[in-house]
Amino acid sequence: MATAAKRPKVAAGGSLAEDGSADTLSGFLDWCEKVGLELSPKVYVSKEGTVSDYGLLAREDLQMGEVLFTIPRAALLSQHTTSIRSLLEKDQASLESQSGWVPLLLSLLHEYTASNSHWRPYFSLWPDFSRMDHPMFWPEEERVRLLQGTGILEAVDKDLANIQLEYTSIILPFMESHLDLFDPKLHTPELYRRLVAFVMAYSFQEPLDEEDEDEKEPNPPMMVPMADILNHVANHNANLEYSLECLKMVTTQPISKGQEIFNTYGQMANWQLMHMYGFAEPYPGNTDDTADIQMVTVRRAALQGASTEAERQLVSEQWDFLCQLEMVGEEGAFVIGWEEVLTEEELSMTLKVLCMAAEEFKEFKEHEGWEEDTEDEESFTLSNETIPRLKASWKKLLHDSALLTLESYSSDLKAEQDLLNDKVVYGKLSQREQQALQVRYGQKRILHQLLELAS
Repeated sequence: MATAAKRPKVAAGGSLAEDGSADTLSGFLDWCEKVGLELSPKVYVSKEGTVSDYGLLAREDLQMGEVLFTIPRAALLSQHTTSIRSLLEKDQASLESQSGWVPLLLSLLHEYTASNSHWRPYFSLWPDFSRMDHPMFWPEEERVRLLQGTGILEAVDKDLANIQLEYTSIILPFMESHLDLFDPKLHTPELYRRLVAFVMAYSFQEPLDEEDEDEKEPNPPMMVPMADILNHVANHNANLEYSLECLKMVTTQPISKGQEIFNTYGQMANWQLMHMYGFAEPYPGNTDDTADIQMVTVRRAALQGASTEAERQLVSEQWDFLCQLEMVGEEGAFVIGWEEVLTEEELSMTLKVLCMAAEEFKEFKEHEGWEEDTEDEESFTLSNETIPRLKASWKKLLHDSALLTLESYSSDLKAEQDLLNDKVVYGKLSQREQQALQVRYGQKRILHQLLELAS
């Protein structure tokens, strides 16, 4: 699935292969039956014929809409089902955090190390969290060498800082107040970091009803046994459905006998998959892939295009105004997809304002960014079809911004292309090198496509 963890292999018929422990998977499947998790006889768990580690495969042809398994809510592992739930509810106010994951992580710390945990057969599938291979576990030098320019470095730095802060300011004080349940020598910062990665890679978050999306906080994450065995691809063929009593994995298209069944983690770019799950989809499989252009990079491109001090001052004023409109920020990014710009409104307004002459900007600012709708609406549409028809000044700024973004990588597109084309050399790369290459290559292809559109 999302990690490189080594778990027992299962032969095509559902029995364990010789190189794995029969007790591990058998114990988990027995536990599933005891807790009321119903697995369709038309599917089986295997490591043979899957894209990574365990997966779910079709034993026979499946039609769209077939239920693959049903999971009662009592089998889910969350802050509401753990054996320490009453304690977590009592201390709820002191467990608030930026991530919102602390209650689940405390549940995992306890259940993973408790010999009598209800979920022990489930945890047996992950006997050694140290084999999880998220970039946060890579040596810093290797992260920088392989992932520079992708956006992953910055995301990992934030993760590590937040994990350290959560552990020292929330987790450790809570454990020290409940030494009958926790031992800081056992429940270490390293184990906590591994469990954060486990939640990143394997947890599920139940979506809110549409009418609640603007009023309620997102639901907390939870662990969903069996559902987390399915691997991900953008073109998935199954989806998890939620009801009051249970969760169901349901096919979204016909599946042939022997095919792997894939869930989706959402519309995620390769850099997001790499950051949160430890893998990337090989090019060109991820149709949801994107490349980011940092907002400050567009400002930098505009400043580079200014030839006088007055023009540079104008760019600074225009940027400040865009910040006031909340269109840009120092840490934000414009997201470029294969077919269109996903942050269309923000990038359109940024190009428009930064390309204004002084008098035009003065008038625009006096109207606080509002103006009569006299322009063709298409000028605010940023897609592969419309970008070539943008004003020359807009295209130049977009082109220059893409060029600056490409300079942030440690290698160019041709070097990546040569590596991918040479199967012998590519095969000699480490797993990390291959995954990082897929991330970089997809992003650079999108940026080069943008260069062509804006030239």
